[in-house]
Parts: sequence; C-alpha cells; structure tokens
Amino acid sequence: MTNSQITAIEALSANILESSFESLDEATVKHAKLRIIDVLGCAIGGANGPGNRALVDLARDWGGKQEATIVTCGGRVPVAHAAMVNSILARSYDFEVMSPLINGKSVPSHIAGTTTMTALAMGESKSVNGKELITGLVVGDDLASRVLAGSGPGFTLGWDSVGMVNMFGATAIAGRFLGLTKTQLRNAFGLALNQMCGTFQSIWDGTTAFKLHQGTSARDGIFSAQLAQRGWTGAGDALLSKFGYFNLYTDGCINPDILTKDLGKVYYADSTFKAYPCCRATHAALDCTLRIVNSYDIRAEDVIEVCLHVPAGHLDNFIGQPFRIGEFPQGNAAFSYRYTVASAIVRRSVMPEHFHEESVRDPRVNGLIGKISLAGLPGAQKLMSRVRIRTKDGREFSEFTDAPTGDPVGNPMSEEEIVEKFLKNVGFSGMINKENGDRLLVLLAKLEEMEDVNQITELYAMQTEGKEKIDE
Repeated sequence: MTNSQITAIEALSANILESSFESLDEATVKHAKLRIIDVLGCAIGGANGPGNRALVDLARDWGGKQEATIVTCGGRVPVAHAAMVNSILARSYDFEVMSPLINGKSVPSHIAGTTTMTALAMGESKSVNGKELITGLVVGDDLASRVLAGSGPGFTLGWDSVGMVNMFGATAIAGRFLGLTKTQLRNAFGLALNQMCGTFQSIWDGTTAFKLHQGTSARDGIFSAQLAQRGWTGAGDALLSKFGYFNLYTDGCINPDILTKDLGKVYYADSTFKAYPCCRATHAALDCTLRIVNSYDIRAEDVIEVCLHVPAGHLDNFIGQPFRIGEFPQGNAAFSYRYTVASAIVRRSVMPEHFHEESVRDPRVNGLIGKISLAGLPGAQKLMSRVRIRTKDGREFSEFTDAPTGDPVGNPMSEEEIVEKFLKNVGFSGMINKENGDRLLVLLAKLEEMEDVNQITELYAMQTEGKEKIDE
C-alpha cells in the first residue's frame, strides 16, 4: 500500500472485489481446484456422520427459498442454510484440508471446509461460472488466512478460530458474489464481527458441537453480506478497532504486515491435505505406528507396551487426555492419541468407519489403550512424534517423523492421492454412485471452463438408489 490513509480492512475489501481470475497464477488455480475436490469429497463422505440426519431434517423443516443444494441428501434450501449444512458435513470426520502455509509455517486452522462450501452454495444460487467460483474461493481463503496469521491460532484463550476467521472468509465470498460495494463489504465484516463464537471446550468434551461453527460461520457470513447489501452498517474496522477481532479474540495483532503484504500477488489457503479422518495432531504418531505394524507384522495381542513421544504441549491438550467414551463416541475417539493409535495397531489402517460408535467400543481397541503412555518429546518445535512398541517376545520397534503425511513442505500428498481420497469418500458414503463421482472429478479438473457451476451441484445431489437415508 502506498496510501497510508487506507486501512487494512479497506485494502482487503478492495482486493476481494477487484481480483480477477486472470490475476491468478496457474499454481493458485490448481490448488483451489484441489481444495474443492478434497472438501467436496469430505462432505460426501461425511453425509452419514452422527447427528447429520437431524441437521438435514431441520434445514428442510425451515423451508424457504430453494437456492442451493444439500450435498448428497438433495433438496434445495436457502443459500445460507445449504452452506451451513454442507460445511458441517465436510467437517464431520475432521478429514478436510487445513492450515495455510504462510512464510514456510503451517498455521493450524480449518478454513477450507467453510469457504469451499460457501463458494459452492453461493455460486449455485447465482449460477456463476467456473472462473468466478475459483476466484471467489481464492480471495475468501486468502482473507481468512491472513487474519488467522495476524495473531496465530491463540489456543490458550479457548477460542476456536473456525468460528471467527472462517466467517470473515465466508463474508468475503458472499460479498463478492452478491456484488457488494467496498463500503458495503466493509460493513458486512463489521456485521460478521457481531456474530462470532467458537470454543475449544466442544472438542475437550468430545461433543457433536465440534463441527457446528464450521457451518455457522458459513451461514452467518452469508447473512452478514445480505444484510449489508440491504443497507445495514457494521463496525468500521472489524479487525483493528478498539473492540475489533484482534483485541477481542486474540492477544492482539502481533503480525500486522501479513494482512496486506503482497496483497493481490500471493493468495494464501489451507495447504495440509489430511491422510487420516481425525485430529491432525495425531497424524505423526499414526504414520509411525502404521509403519511399524505393517512393516513388521505386529499383532495387537502381542503388544505389551506402547510409548508415544509427542510435543510437550500436547500432553496437557485434549488429544493427550485419558481416553473415555461419552455421549458422542466419535468426538472422543477422533481427538485422542490413545484411541487413534490403539485403533491403528488393531486395524492396521485409519478409516472413517473406525470412528463409528461400534468401532470405538471395540474391546480389542479398548484393551490396548491401557498399554499406551505419552511422554514429552524434547525440543519439539513442530508436529512430530516418536513411537516405541514392545512385544511379548522381547522385541522393540521405534519410528520417528517430523513430517507426517500431508505436510505441505516435507511430505505433501500428491494430486493422485487427493483424487484417490475423494473416490474413497464417495465409496464410503454410498450416497452417490461411482459414475457421478468420476464425472465430478472430470468437471472439477477443468472447472475454469465451466459456464455454470450448477453442472457440479446436479451431480452431488444425485443419490444412489435406496440411499436417501442418513444414519443417526
């Protein structure tokens, strides 16, 4: 910025509205399409997640304008409701791409699950073309990523950024697709500020609510843009004012330069594609565990001790808690070192079905959990783990990694692996047939050539015969 009178929120608003598809480089476009493939696959796979039938039925009961489609379940509902439901479906197994890479460092987040589904719902309602869908997603992801990186994740305060920065991203996308002016978009961000929430307690307690604000951010971001379009005003600076985002929800904007540095030239977005449907913090330990059990044919009944050496900060975090099964077993399991590693030893893989209640209560897994201990890993500065497994015959096996699968720098997933993950999610769901899954991939690969993104939504609304139901 050359004009010192332009605030960060004004510069960001201008970038959101003025960026064009032609300004995006090839890598940015390709990465956006991969995010859409990954998140949409996770939404399809998440259709059967616990509690989702109640959510879909509620959205249908509300009725209203038929603007956008609920993924796999079919039916069109108001765009804000569709974006909310679809974002929650995408988060249901904690499987979607996450964490933008900024200055060589991954900043923990779950932005794309909200922004992708907001872009698809808004794009459907406005019948935008593929280029505009990509551009809207890119600018929304970029804004949310910059705001997140301005302060870091702020775990110690208890706020989950998913309920806050995601809403800024959703507001940006909705504002662009609605054709807001710069002033209206600035007001929309101010209106979004009034609706933010999100607590990590939902994850600590292992509740269904862990995925809720993934969707409410989408809904309320769209609502904020719609209100601004109709003349409502909001805080003039939703980010840096006395009671703006940074002063209310973080320890302050400790990295203000990131808000506007290289704006319009570099577009940030979630970059860690996940190999396992559970908390990312467990993935280093899971890589090590699977390497041991599959390389040395280790059987669960032969294991007498497992020690997980993990970053010290994880010991007092939700993933380090003693494992217990509460009212929402999936939530207890997906955010637990002990469960995920025990399940990986027993099943030699980590799949979405391993987090269903029957699997979580499996006596083979729960019998092994008591043999697992956690210890701090000295000097750990990033996501890493060392796993040691001792067996009855006196053997000991050890593996270490500081670049778990999906690490965007040290161990990225390939495009082929992301596509394979999508197809596995389609197969796991059983809600749309393989033919439509394959057709979706073909269309998404050349998304920028599409005249109307409703070609996509028509496919992910088509159900496999007899599969309309969603399990509770």
